[in-house]
Amino acid sequence: MNCKKGEHLGPCPLCGRDMFCGKSVSEHHVVPKSMGGNEKLFMHHICHNKIHSLFTEREQAAGYNNFSALQSHPEVKKIIKWVCKQPPEYVDKNKISKRLKQKRLFSKRKKRL
Repeated sequence: MNCKKGEHLGPCPLCGRDMFCGKSVSEHHVVPKSMGGNEKLFMHHICHNKIHSLFTEREQAAGYNNFSALQSHPEVKKIIKWVCKQPPEYVDKNKISKRLKQKRLFSKRKKRL
């Protein structure tokens, strides 16, 4: 991360809460790096993890490669509503959605064949 601990980084592009450099912030590739993306920006770690717990890299590249599309998804709306009640430095883990777990399991099985 190219920032000084505690430095104000502006609002999170997903939830809109203030961000401060530290363990609550991470960098996110708008289009996944594996899909040719190189633009990255800071966002809350919990918001970043939620994106990756809901969508495959292909889904992110194809349909969820901008924040208005992400914010319109029902599961993302839920996390935004909840996380906006938390302090800016809040850190927690996200569970991977059942749908994404199944997709990843199917993908692994397909690769073995």
